[in-house]
Amino acid sequence: MTKAELVNEIAIQTGYDKRSITKVIEAAMHNVKKAIGEGEDVFLRNFGSFSTKMRAEKVARNISKHTSVIVPAHKIVIFKPSPDFADRVRK
Repeated sequence: MTKAELVNEIAIQTGYDKRSITKVIEAAMHNVKKAIGEGEDVFLRNFGSFSTKMRAEKVARNISKHTSVIVPAHKIVIFKPSPDFADRVRK
C-alpha cells in the first residue's frame, strides 16, 4: 500500500478530505522520524514501537573482488509490532 492509497482509504472511512489527511500523515511521519533521530523510542498502542539498535562493527566481504571492508558500528531503526498486529499477520 502506498501513501496515496492509505490516504484514499482513510478518506473513504472518515469522510475527511484527502488534503487534510495527507497533512496529518506527513506530520505524523515527520514527528516519528524526528523522535527516532533524537534517540527517543516511539510507542503506538495496538500498532507497535519504533526504536534504534546499535549494530556492532563487522567485516564485510566483496566476493567478486576478493576484498574485505570494515563496516563501522552504526545505529539502525527497528520496528516491533504489537502482539495484536503480529497475530493478525500470522493469520
